[in-house]
Amino acid sequence: MSETSAITVAVGRFPDLLARGLRGLVQDDPSLELVARDMAPAQLDAVLRRHDPRVAILDAGTLRSPIEVRELTIRHPATHLLLLADHASSVEAAQLLAFGAAACLSKGTQERDVLNAIHLASRGLQLIPRGADGAPSSGSGLLTARESDVLAELQRRRSNAQIAADLSISVETVRTHARHIYRKLGISSRRELLTPARVG
Repeated sequence: MSETSAITVAVGRFPDLLARGLRGLVQDDPSLELVARDMAPAQLDAVLRRHDPRVAILDAGTLRSPIEVRELTIRHPATHLLLLADHASSVEAAQLLAFGAAACLSKGTQERDVLNAIHLASRGLQLIPRGADGAPSSGSGLLTARESDVLAELQRRRSNAQIAADLSISVETVRTHARHIYRKLGISSRRELLTPARVG
């Protein structure tokens, strides 16, 4: 593959052994080009702006909240985020996908699956989490754009009335969107949604 058509990849900050493995994985694939590595969370915006990679592989444990994924995807729409986590539940993975991540994989994922996720992400596709039986996870339905807007507001602990006013929709529409969000994320309440996620 020519250098100009290579998929550009940036790798965030990871523990040393994992960081070496990810760099080697990218460098060993002739269709990929490593453009940045060891990006500290505070440097993400500057590095993504400077290198504009097609895919950025980030440690989910370094994120302040799932909302940060949404903010990064809004500021860097050409960069698709592939997140690696220690132990992300299907609900946590679905939240990250809802906010725009291309995938949320375990840090123990096999090489070929990480490469597959990079290639899918580079084409703007999302990798949906699978359950133990291989079927798509019940809580992994993708949110609509409006549901994603409502989810961001719910994550900010805004009231239904505040959300309705900000989004120019009715309070009942907010409630309907919230019910759809909870069902798609596999949770039953706002309290469960706001329970601090431990995705690292």
